[in-house]
Amino acid sequence: MKTEELTTIEHLSNFLEGTQAVAFTISSDKDKRYRWLQRELVRFDYLSLNKPDKGIVIRYLLKVTGYSRQQLTRLIAQYRKTGRLSRQQRTTAGFKRRYTDRDIRLLAEMDEPHDTPCGHAIKKLCERAYQVFGQSDYETLAGISVSHLYNLRQSKAYQRQRRTFEKTRPKSSTIGERRKPCSNGQPGYIRIDTVHQGDLDKQKGVYHINVVDEVTQFEVVCCVERISERYLIPALEQLLETFPFVVQVLMAIYSDPPTANNFDPP
Repeated sequence: MKTEELTTIEHLSNFLEGTQAVAFTISSDKDKRYRWLQRELVRFDYLSLNKPDKGIVIRYLLKVTGYSRQQLTRLIAQYRKTGRLSRQQRTTAGFKRRYTDRDIRLLAEMDEPHDTPCGHAIKKLCERAYQVFGQSDYETLAGISVSHLYNLRQSKAYQRQRRTFEKTRPKSSTIGERRKPCSNGQPGYIRIDTVHQGDLDKQKGVYHINVVDEVTQFEVVCCVERISERYLIPALEQLLETFPFVVQVLMAIYSDPPTANNFDPP
């Protein structure tokens, strides 16, 4: 059964209650959908119906069109006012850009010779360019806020105009303290030295762990696969059990640069 066979309010009520078999398809084209909606309002003489019958027609239109109640209410109000339904397509932009691509290029050109200073500094430079030196191109940028200036720096137009790269900043490591232990002539002050054997055919070599007492020069050597807690803790436990005296202090002396997973000696 097609929707055209729903000719009375009773048919619509049965359809909404699920007792009336019906097949319906609505075009995805908005103009055709508006024309169909107007035709249905005219066919059931919506404006002359009483309030309960209008509610049935609205429920029918909601189910078939998939519109929200608010959108359908606006369309019915338009039909009541003008007697027809038509699309009111908005073709203009909703907001006018205050800072154009030209302003962003000027900002990038101002940043480049000054090595991208802070927002307050570049804002003051734009103000001086306009107010002191009379460069009218900077009139818009002279009134920009500092926070929005950083937004423009993150825009695609700015990134296409100028890219900045920062060198990696060195950071001090707190993994271990590199100094000679002060033993005061007592045994038990241990130095630990790690040496990487080297790689062979892209296979990682082992690390030699050399443990020496500062006073007695008692020495123990072992090998581990990696410089990490997983491998170093069992090796150190065995080394500490090997010494014939109580170990007081462990000092690590790295021959190779320590990695992020290096064991932090006590």
